[in-house]
Formats: sequence, C-alpha cells, structure tokens
Amino acid sequence: MTSERIPHKLEAHLRDINPWWRGKPSPEPPRFRRWAFGTVLKKMDAGLAPAVVLRGPRQVGKTTLQFQMIDYLMKERHVDPRRIMRVQFDELPSLEGFGDPFLSIARWFQEHVLGRTFNEAARDKEAAYLFFDELHILPSWAPQLKALVDHHTVKVFVTGSSALRIEAGRDSLAGRLTTVDIGTLLLREISALSGGPEIAPHLPHNGLEPLLHFEFWQALQAHGESRREARDRAFKAFSERGGYPVAHGQAAMPWAELADQLNETVIRRVIQHDLLTGGKSAKRDQALLEEAFRLACRYAGQAPAKAFFIREVKNALGKDVSWQRISRALNLLDGSLLLKLVHPAELRLKKTGGHGDKLCLCDHGLRASWLQEVVPLDSEGLERAPHLADLAGHLAESVAGYFLAGLPHLDLAYFPARSAEPEVDFILSVGDRRIPLEVKYRRRLDELEDTQGLRAFLEKRANNAPFGILVTMTDDVRVRDPRIITVSLPSLLLLR
Repeated sequence: MTSERIPHKLEAHLRDINPWWRGKPSPEPPRFRRWAFGTVLKKMDAGLAPAVVLRGPRQVGKTTLQFQMIDYLMKERHVDPRRIMRVQFDELPSLEGFGDPFLSIARWFQEHVLGRTFNEAARDKEAAYLFFDELHILPSWAPQLKALVDHHTVKVFVTGSSALRIEAGRDSLAGRLTTVDIGTLLLREISALSGGPEIAPHLPHNGLEPLLHFEFWQALQAHGESRREARDRAFKAFSERGGYPVAHGQAAMPWAELADQLNETVIRRVIQHDLLTGGKSAKRDQALLEEAFRLACRYAGQAPAKAFFIREVKNALGKDVSWQRISRALNLLDGSLLLKLVHPAELRLKKTGGHGDKLCLCDHGLRASWLQEVVPLDSEGLERAPHLADLAGHLAESVAGYFLAGLPHLDLAYFPARSAEPEVDFILSVGDRRIPLEVKYRRRLDELEDTQGLRAFLEKRANNAPFGILVTMTDDVRVRDPRIITVSLPSLLLLR
C-alpha cells in the first residue's frame, strides 16, 4: 500500500469530525428520519450503482441524514467504526495547491484508518462506507469520484445542494451514480414531526404508471379525506411556517427569528457563497442574483414575460441588464434547487412564442422570510385575510408545481395561452400520455369558466389526454364533467 500524506491541519480536521475512529461518540442525531433515509439505505444495499447522490436545497436535512445513517450502521448493523469516513467539503481547511484532494483523502483513510485496501475489505465482506457532504464544491469532483469507484469496491453516499454542478458531472459518471432528490418536508412528514399520526404516501415507489388512471386520483382525494384531521392540522402548520425542518423541529421559535435564520442559512448562503464560488464566478453578479430571487418570490406561480423581467431589473438596479444575464441568474437559482423553472410545453412541435418559464419556489416560507410578507394558504387563514386570496392562489400554484416537479422521472411543463387555446397550469407527461392539471384556489368556483383550460385541452385528440385534474382549496368542490377529477391541495400533497 502506497504511503499517502495529507496536510497536518487536514488530517487533524478529519480525525476531529470522525470521532468514532477513537471510540468517541458523534453528536446525537435527531430521532425523526426523513423519507429519503429508507430510500438511500435500500439503494446503498442494492449496489446497482457504486455511489448514491442525495440532492436538495440547503437546510432540508441532507447532512442530518448522513449522521443518522452513520449512527444506524454502527448501532444497528454493528459496522466497525473504522470502516466509516465522513468528509464535509464546504468546511475543510484550505485545499489550495493540493492536487486531487478527494482521492488523496480516500487513500489516506485506506492506509491510516481502515488498515487495508478498499478491495481487501470488500472481499472480506466488510466494505468501507464513505460519506461526502457537498462534494460538488471541488472543481474536479466527478473525475476523482469516477477514479475511486472504478478501481475500488466501496459504498459511497454523496450529498449536494447544486443541481447544476451535480448534473455537470453526471456524463462522466454514467452508470456509477443513482440520484435521490429531497425537498422540504412532505405534508405527512410535518404530521409525524409534530407528533401527529403517520400518514402513508398514496403513490407507490415503483413508477408513475398509476398517475394514468382516473381511479387513482379519485382514491387520492379519498385518502386525504379519510385522514382529514391529521392532514388539515399538518397543512395549517405548513401554511403558517412553510416546509423547512427547522420551522417544525423548533415550533416554538417565533416567526421573525425563524425568518432571519432562513434568510441567513439558506438564501444568503446560496446567493453569496454557493453561486459566487466555482465555475465562472467572476461573471456572476450578486445584486442581479438577489433581484432575480426577489422577483421569483414576488411572482411565484406565474410566468412573467421576458420584457417584464428586463424592465423590473432595470428599475431595481438602475441599469440595463440583458435578458441573457437575467436568464442565467434564474437558471443558477434553479440549479441551487431554491427555484424550479417549469418550461412551456411544445406540444405538436409548435413554437412557444417566447413565453417565459413558470416560477415555482421550493418553499413559500422562503418567500415570506425574504419579502417579509406572510400569506396563508389554509382556508381558515384566508378567511381572516381575504385580501390575500389572489396571491394565495399563485402561491398554491407554485407549491403544486415544485411538488410535482419532485416526482422522479415525471416530465412537467405548463401550457401557455395560444390564440384560441387557454392556458393550462401544468401538463404531466407519462410516456406518450398527457394529463392537464389546473389550480383554482378559491372557495367558490365557476364550473364553466374555471374548467375552460382543462376542457379545451381534453377535446384536442392530439394531446392524448385521458382526463384532467382540478386542484382546489377545499374537499367539497365537484364538477359535473365526468372527465375532470377534483383534488384539494392538501390531498394532492399526500401523493408522496
């Protein structure tokens, strides 16, 4: 085994953040485990790909999940602590001038902690577990990870908060990565975290085919109604505080204090650190990124035109900014996973006519903290603030869009208005079938007016749409058109 040296400060840091090597305990992880814990564990056990990547916005629990996994391996599977290494790359001592730090750290661990090669350990059925947090901040992370898993049998678990940098490395890692996307808390997780009953997800884990069945969506609404008390309690908490774990794990924290924490640890951390380091950071403008995020918050659930963005940015920054730069800023925010840009559908190969993307935030709590403007989503809260009804409707659309975009392998778009064809909020594509979905977030609906987009889409045979979905505020809305299913937003959020 070749002797590997790393800087003394780095070695001391690695030993400090892996106290189990010395028989010392790590910080006790939270007992509550997010849904992704079981999914990641199964993928690591299956070994279909040598590395599992958990991808999600900052502060949604990725690092916590790593600590929970390490704790589980040592306490419940009795894995030798010397077979486990965790490295948090955004907290390492300076690596400047240190070539291939990732591989050097792995070789150092192999020699000085594991005490044998990775392949020797694997042949003894004692494979090493390597946990890498925010690995993507290393400029050459992908080729180094490829070199590791191509020549060594190890179990690798990587977390990252940059979709752009992770995707940039996927081509060279084809067949070597399996990705799990995690967002803010699911509604059923909010219920469990607040001491409520466990609520099972309605969609099974084995694909999207159930979405193509009318009866599946009817059963989803029935699933929500049968758990109305727990569902509505969780939705009220979600309405008031969003879906970040800190908002519900520390429910006694006043909103003003929570908002400051979200601004500092999520939004500013992403804009001032993540998006301004690495890549072509010299060309990135912090003021433009902040303004783009502000506009995304202000117009969440909508698809502002390009000219509108250009005018708003000019008014805010006092200078002309090209659409190309604004678009790049929005795509960087999308890549940070704080925002999902839902593109216009190009059905039947028609051009979209320059329509903008629909802006869907990862969590309406970030909007409330950044703009200092709380907008309730639950029906009781809106009864007390009826002047916010229209804004709540846009936010409900944003919530539904980001939630649906998180379904693995689902192709999500929106259908912009075109001549005689009205807009449809979202189009769910599964194979060659397309399901139109409209969000109408009001207590009283006009059955003809509010289903116009769905009906127009369903009546065009080329769209290949078996039925449409109308997402509502409450459970008691029904329409007479047999092709349209009504599902309340709280019930929709129990899909996963």
